[in-house]
Amino acid sequence: MALYRDHAVVLRSWKLGEADRIIAMLTHQHGKVRAVAKGVRRTRSKFGARLEPLSHVTIQLYRGRGDLDTITQVETVDRFSTLRDDADRFARAEAMLEAVDQVAQDREPDRALHVMLVRALRTLDERDSALVVAAFFLKLLAHEGVQPQLDDCVECGRRGPFVAFDLDDGGVRCDQCRRGRPVSEAALVLMRRILGGGLAGVLEEAVGPSTGEVDMLATSLLEHHLERRLRSVAVMDQTPR
Repeated sequence: MALYRDHAVVLRSWKLGEADRIIAMLTHQHGKVRAVAKGVRRTRSKFGARLEPLSHVTIQLYRGRGDLDTITQVETVDRFSTLRDDADRFARAEAMLEAVDQVAQDREPDRALHVMLVRALRTLDERDSALVVAAFFLKLLAHEGVQPQLDDCVECGRRGPFVAFDLDDGGVRCDQCRRGRPVSEAALVLMRRILGGGLAGVLEEAVGPSTGEVDMLATSLLEHHLERRLRSVAVMDQTPR
């Protein structure tokens, strides 16, 4: 039992009792942590606004005997105000939080994942790029060890031309091994650039058929890996742009 401090991004929260909340957060050094924020639902609480989902904070917690720690101090690093003022961007940010909440392991340190999430949120806060979420999903899959195979047919190994993407096998299929959903070469080029170090240029791409195709394919790939639908994606799809 001890106090510890860390940086964290708040992923979600839910009510506990009459005045408390349980906060799920991705920390830099301790992985995903769930903790009780006592009294934050009271109007005079000094912690409440600092512990909303999307908040990037420095936090002090008390490690107890059970699964839940106790939050004792919170200081805001970034609230990502632009995301909160833009319904579309807020919905897309929520989709990234939900994805991380699904893949992060309780109390398993994953500094790279924390850095990825903070950078993605900052990028989305600073620019309304069409491919921030798709790029984050693809990089998250690579981080999980299931990067899609984009350069060789998953069936025969041919290097193209590719006409389909097979979610079950996690990669492209050539015209002779056609199975799965159709995929364009333009979409594959964008995906290769995202995973190959060309993300900065990809984020400058204007909205078009290929960006929409990458967005849908990246979401499908992640949901297939998680074996569940992302609730936030449904909300994102219904948000006017």
